Amino acid sequence: FMQADDYFAIKNLLFSYPYALDRGDFDAVGQLFRHAEVYSGGALMASKDAEKVAASFRDWVLTYGGYPRTRHMLANVVIEPEGEDRATVRSYVMVFQQTEALPLQPVIGGDYLDTVQKVDGQWRFVERRMGNDLVGNLSAHGRDFDTIKPHRAND
Repeated sequence: FMQADDYFAIKNLLFSYPYALDRGDFDAVGQLFRHAEVYSGGALMASKDAEKVAASFRDWVLTYGGYPRTRHMLANVVIEPEGEDRATVRSYVMVFQQTEALPLQPVIGGDYLDTVQKVDGQWRFVERRMGNDLVGNLSAHGRDFDTIKPHRAND
């Protein structure tokens, strides 16, 4: 069985993503998923490739002085152990944004379905499926809106 420390470590791993993304540290985002298959909208975005993950975010996300001016809020986190060294993690995400031209508002919402694994005492992502099914005003958030296909990861 997983221990309480494992649950805390998994949550810390999960919450590392929005902190890195919201500060515009796309290389850190890439490093979080360097061991993972990453899917967005049902399509494979990168396979165990930190540089490709970082480039995908860097190419899509608009920044203002290096920051996307967003807050990714994760909620409804459910960790389902699959033994002592593997787990499925389900969560919701709501992205808020404010720029000089855009008042504070939710711009996109969705969910994540993650598989994490403990290797050499450290938890890491081995798969992430990102879904976005609530789409608001993304004009200040990203480029190429045709890449956003309403999709849920937890269906």
